[in-house]
Amino acid sequence: MRSLNLDSPIVAAPMAGGPTTPQLLHAVTAAGSLGFVPAGYRTAAQLSDDIADARSGSGQFGVNLFVPDPNPVDIAAVRRYRDLIAAEVEALGAEVGPIVPEDDDDWDAKVDLLARDPVPWVSFTFGLPDTTVVSRLRAAGSRLLMTVTNVDEARAAANLDPDGLVVQSADAGGHRGTFDQHRNPGTENLVSLVRAIVAATRIPAIAAGGLADQDSVRAVMDAGAEAVAIGTALLLADEAGTRSTHRAALTDPTATTTTMRAYTGRVARGVRTAFSDRYEPHVPAAYPAVHHFTSPMRRWAAQNDDPAHLHLWAGTGFRGAQEVPASRVLAALQP
Repeated sequence: MRSLNLDSPIVAAPMAGGPTTPQLLHAVTAAGSLGFVPAGYRTAAQLSDDIADARSGSGQFGVNLFVPDPNPVDIAAVRRYRDLIAAEVEALGAEVGPIVPEDDDDWDAKVDLLARDPVPWVSFTFGLPDTTVVSRLRAAGSRLLMTVTNVDEARAAANLDPDGLVVQSADAGGHRGTFDQHRNPGTENLVSLVRAIVAATRIPAIAAGGLADQDSVRAVMDAGAEAVAIGTALLLADEAGTRSTHRAALTDPTATTTTMRAYTGRVARGVRTAFSDRYEPHVPAAYPAVHHFTSPMRRWAAQNDDPAHLHLWAGTGFRGAQEVPASRVLAALQP
């Protein structure tokens, strides 16, 4: 098999929306790990500034891109769901955002930026880039990673000959990287998933999902992973930008995690809330349209310390997160 040739087998996952701050990225790369700039929800201009800041630190880094869904969402279903939650949201004193039927997350401009101003690594989530994008970024000198959640996706990704696969299991916090957002992703444990995908593709694997201690890291590496990606374990790190309401939820002894679409329309794992329980049966698979009209509610919840209406992304290993410097988190997970 090829090798990723990483300095450390512990990689810091990109956590878009706030947790991955420049300070966290600098701490990760200074500790010898590969860290990622999350490009999701950022414009190309903002990403350019983020990359410049990342270069001011030490060590290697990459950029994670959200691959836009080429399929249109069901606007009628989106409208019904928006109308369903509107009364509760407005009763809070919050707003329901507008329906945004299409949003490619500034994809073309970000690809142009990375082709013009390349970074060492580029990873992709929510699908596969086309061969033209792959060729442009590879010609620019970037190494490429594709996020996959089952063997079929891994085989499709292998056709693009990536440098590695990020193998994400159901235990991972935040959004699942499934190619088809309408598919309810599998629940295979990470060890089994890594073993199957490595056997099917012979491409280096970075395992992701529920990793919070040395034993779990060793288990997936024994199964064939060359490295692991951790996100939830860093949510309470001193340098993380995790909101105070989110931090409190992660340390609540009654907290449990579950998968949900209620906040964004795409399957994600987070701390179970009254909102997710109430609306999960009604939400359509319609990311990012649902994300856009729940965004003002979630912003209000963060500002008003209301965990019920805030997306509290976390993987199953959230009990292992500690309020310590990121370097200590990374050191504790070394196999």
